[in-house]
Amino acid sequence: GLVLDGRTLSIIFQGGLEEKLLELAQHCRSVLCCRSTPLQKSMVVKLVRRQLRAMTLSIGDGANDVSMIQAADVGIGISGQEGMQAVMASDFAISRFKHLKKLLLVHGHWCYARLAKMVIYFFYKNVCYVNLLFWYQFFCGFSGSTMLDYWQMIFFNLFFTSVPPLLFGALDKDVSAETLLRLPELYKNGQ
Repeated sequence: GLVLDGRTLSIIFQGGLEEKLLELAQHCRSVLCCRSTPLQKSMVVKLVRRQLRAMTLSIGDGANDVSMIQAADVGIGISGQEGMQAVMASDFAISRFKHLKKLLLVHGHWCYARLAKMVIYFFYKNVCYVNLLFWYQFFCGFSGSTMLDYWQMIFFNLFFTSVPPLLFGALDKDVSAETLLRLPELYKNGQ
């Protein structure tokens, strides 16, 4: 791991040593910035996103972390004594830092699995729908007439295909939470 304070970050950014920082950071599993200004935190996140093209995660608990949370791909706000500004600016909110493990390993895995199944489902739904219209054109001699009215097309997408996404989104859990917490390597399957 690498721990940087605010004074070190100011020297790095003023001296044009960003490339050296990135070379060093690539050899670390995690980089922590402490005692730094909000601008420095967001500059580090933007630097990593821009130069390394890596996915970034920022965790903060106060108003001084808002710019860092917004600069990251995924922002997690911790509600606490410093107010709710970080929570309001974040993608996910947790009440304590100890809940981070469950958020990433359990809910992150379930989110990967649900999104993968939903993408396949939407392709299947649209292929069925387009094939129906395509084969109808053979029947009507490619005149361009539609088989269904516009309101039927809207209701098809609205009503007849809204139940599976709701059920998958709420109920689909391929592996139990206890197993995912016990075996963190299962998280990599979704990636």
